[in-house]
Amino acid sequence: MTDSISKMVAALLAVLLLYIYPAAEAASRQDELSQLTVYNTVTRFVDAVRTKGYLTPTMYDEFHRELSLTGNTYNIELEHLHKKYVPEYTDPSNQTEFTGKFDVVMDGYYNEQIMPVLYPDNELPVHDSSRRYILTSGDSFRVAVQNTNRTPAVIFQEWLHFGAESASKVAASYGGMVLNEDY
Repeated sequence: MTDSISKMVAALLAVLLLYIYPAAEAASRQDELSQLTVYNTVTRFVDAVRTKGYLTPTMYDEFHRELSLTGNTYNIELEHLHKKYVPEYTDPSNQTEFTGKFDVVMDGYYNEQIMPVLYPDNELPVHDSSRRYILTSGDSFRVAVQNTNRTPAVIFQEWLHFGAESASKVAASYGGMVLNEDY
């Protein structure tokens, strides 16, 4: 009886080591390659926007297409912080006596404000200048990307850990100051 149980355990262990572990490692390597691809794509996209000082539907579509080449679906968050200088007055309600100082205020614009500019409800051509989202030199632009699907590596990890949920593996965030206004 113990002989048959040990043979079954040995067979199960052999299947685990010969087939499942290599498949899980291959899926994990695929996630690492996807992570590297996503980070490089986000970096190139953000640097292009920072250098040009604007974002077009063509640039965004190309960015989205490059991300989709990994086989995953992504949640993309765009953030534009516009720097604004507000003068300080001794009496803010009167605004007659200027103190000679300015406050720096950052106005935030996100997907909800950016996407309607890129993709309006009208039939304007893609290259129409009104479909450009324009940034100003000195502003800040950042993109955060995270996959929304369960990758094969996550499925293997959940299976090997008896259903314990694994976190998303493929994510990238990159941003910086807008360097140029090339419009």
